Amino acid sequence: MQANASSFPDRDTVAAKIASMSAEDQSWLKLLLENALQEENLLEGLHIFLDQQSQARFLNSLKLEKCGEWFGENAPARMQIRLYEVSKSSQHAAYTAFRAGLSKSRGLEKAYPKAPI
Repeated sequence: MQANASSFPDRDTVAAKIASMSAEDQSWLKLLLENALQEENLLEGLHIFLDQQSQARFLNSLKLEKCGEWFGENAPARMQIRLYEVSKSSQHAAYTAFRAGLSKSRGLEKAYPKAPI
């Protein structure tokens, strides 16, 4: 039974929710972020979303930056490094815009503050 639980939702559903980012989808994604068992599905869905955006005729960099910022602000500390890994997995401008939003959110710095000297 647990195998079924970890395979739901599928990565295409996650990608569609990220693309929409309605208030309802944001709530759904927040629940997904809280569940460590869903982490792989979430990250695979994020990859699909970014790949789709990189192949689009029009690059909406503002939307991608806002998306990165939202993830940086809402993802738990355990996911911050993995989000940056996703954002650095391609040199395409879609990934760069997403990474800019992550940086703007300062999520990684909040999760892993610098040690005082």
